[in-house]
Amino acid sequence: MEMELPLPLLLGSVAVAVAVCLLLLRGRGGKQQAARLPLPPGPRGWPVLGNLPQLGAKPHHTMRDLAREHGPLFRLRFGSAEVVVAASAPVAARFLRAHDANFSNRPPNSGAEHVAYNYQDLVFAPYGARWRALRKLCALHLFSARALDDLRAVREGEVALMVRELARHGGRGAPPVALGQVANVCATNTLARATVGRRVFAVDGGEGAREFKDMVVELMQLAGVFNVGDFVPALAWLDPQGVVGRMKRLHRRYDDMMDGIIRERQAAEEGKDLLSVLLARMRDQQPLADGEDGTINETDIKALLLNLFTAGTDTTSSTVEWALAELIRHPDVLAKAQQELDAVVGRGRLVSESDLPRLTYLAAIVKETFRLHPSTPLSLPRVAAEECEVDGYRIPRGATLLVNVWAIARDPDAWPEPLEFRPGRFLPGGSHDGVDVKGSDFELIPFGAGRRICAGLSWGLRMVTLMTAALVHALDWHLADGMTADKLDMEEAYGLTLQRAVPLMVRPEPRLLPPAYAVE
Repeated sequence: MEMELPLPLLLGSVAVAVAVCLLLLRGRGGKQQAARLPLPPGPRGWPVLGNLPQLGAKPHHTMRDLAREHGPLFRLRFGSAEVVVAASAPVAARFLRAHDANFSNRPPNSGAEHVAYNYQDLVFAPYGARWRALRKLCALHLFSARALDDLRAVREGEVALMVRELARHGGRGAPPVALGQVANVCATNTLARATVGRRVFAVDGGEGAREFKDMVVELMQLAGVFNVGDFVPALAWLDPQGVVGRMKRLHRRYDDMMDGIIRERQAAEEGKDLLSVLLARMRDQQPLADGEDGTINETDIKALLLNLFTAGTDTTSSTVEWALAELIRHPDVLAKAQQELDAVVGRGRLVSESDLPRLTYLAAIVKETFRLHPSTPLSLPRVAAEECEVDGYRIPRGATLLVNVWAIARDPDAWPEPLEFRPGRFLPGGSHDGVDVKGSDFELIPFGAGRRICAGLSWGLRMVTLMTAALVHALDWHLADGMTADKLDMEEAYGLTLQRAVPLMVRPEPRLLPPAYAVE
């Protein structure tokens, strides 16, 4: 016998069924609508190669120009790869804040495979437990607030050595020095003492320091090349640009260097430096970090050291070189910085890290240098794990994301007089008072932002600030070979990092009282 449903219950059931159908149709319609979203606009490319031949010698400049034509979010095609470029602060924020988790991985590339130990380093490692473990180790022993404070004497000691060496050989009759090379020796030795427990170069540099800087510059140049084989797999075996061959040769040189450092550290007494900690973990078959699976091996150690010795040295020294070049070109700014340093520090001693919080004008100079000359003009690439929507455009799964850090920091919509060196914009009452470089203000992100922000941000910022302060305070600067400030070449040499095309050649001259340069 069939039971007849009461009318209210029957009507309620029908209403629920209708609602479910409407929701299903709406969901299906939503998916169809998402699928109908357009891809970002972009220029027409070549057959097979796409837009690769159109990038030119300075891709960050080319991409800035393309943004003016197609908008701050545009699309390129590199061979078979879809590439989206963020060229304004709001667009960068939507990718690196709202969609940060979706863009937490790196796309495959030949540099990570052939130089960085097949993705076993920190910079190119896949996002996950192993990457977090490597980052945690670096933070604990190098980059945390406590580690930075513990290593303060190391930084101050190496910067003081650099200044004293320059003062000792300085003066108007002295031969000129390549400031970038001197700064690189200081940055490398400082990081080496913290990482492997000793200096790797003599204080005056020497042939070994020059060779190492050449290796780092070559690596950054190669890493900045858009390798055709990465984007057109059918051509990879040809290595048409010769990039992979050079990478393999360079890797062997780095590997020999890392082997030598590890062997020497194993033969010495165990210390508290990062390498000693890593070797102890390897010997005891401990995991990369507490609570993580997988023990550490020698390749892990070499890959991490490679990151630290490359990403943490030339980026610092080249930024300091750019800062001094800008100050020489702007003697009024240099004089004001020296006045501030004399007022805070005096002329009887060298500047220390404890002085830095009171050097507001110097801090503004450092920010302005990072703005005009970011060490990494194009962010390291990220890849979309899933399809998403940004600003009404469909971003396909697997698309590569590039953020034009250089163009964003020169965007006239965000920066008054963007091409001018104006540190005052960062002072109280200035147009960008309160803006910092730590990844929260997207109009100024020289270290990146989001999950994959540079792990060494805190170290790099302290080193650049201390080195710049010491060089400005302790020395006066004269250009070599009769060069005048208005004729100083400020051309860029493109790579993964932004080098000066022509090294800054200078003659330093002591400006402090003699006791300031005495060894304590």
